[in-house]
Amino acid sequence: MTQKANILLVDDRDENLIALEAALTSLDQNLVRANSGEEALKHLLGTDFAVILLDVIMPGMDGYETAAHIKQREKTKDVPIIFLTAQEVDRHQVFRGYSSRAVDFLIKPFDPWVLRSKVEVFVELHQLKAQMREQARSLQRVLNQETGEPGKVLAEQLAQRSRQVQADLADLREHIVTNYQEVDQPLVDAVRRVDRSASRLSTLVDTLHGPDD
Repeated sequence: MTQKANILLVDDRDENLIALEAALTSLDQNLVRANSGEEALKHLLGTDFAVILLDVIMPGMDGYETAAHIKQREKTKDVPIIFLTAQEVDRHQVFRGYSSRAVDFLIKPFDPWVLRSKVEVFVELHQLKAQMREQARSLQRVLNQETGEPGKVLAEQLAQRSRQVQADLADLREHIVTNYQEVDQPLVDAVRRVDRSASRLSTLVDTLHGPDD
């Protein structure tokens, strides 16, 4: 069973957090609130998140500063960030946002379907990466075992799971093509990184499994 992903919602206003939760509840993932940049950073110390929805304008540490701290940490530097702002984004803000390695901007009031669709992509990417990490651990266990029937059975199970990951990636690519007229380059790059990792793992599994009889 696929483990639920954690999604971090960061906004200083409770009504905005409620709106985000209402838009995302149908995804059936773990939604975690933070009312400030400082609180968001505390959550990130001990929890793994699939994506962060980050308000730009907040008292104290604003969204850009919060994003900069997130990207400076080795553990969280690759977590995708979607900025939320109540005003039109000018060229300077876009530069600040993408220099913080954010993947997207959404203007409030946002379209719930658009928000949900974007977040869903990053949740699926996160879950695929988790599957591949588990496959890699299983593969290492096989390599540490003596050859024999148990190893062959586990190798076959790994091969089946590897094929399923490849199928899930194909479904994800189809989802992006179907639902996005213009796809941001960071999202494309993220999918490609997962795709390359899946291909490398598939090659290792096929080598371990050996040719069909």
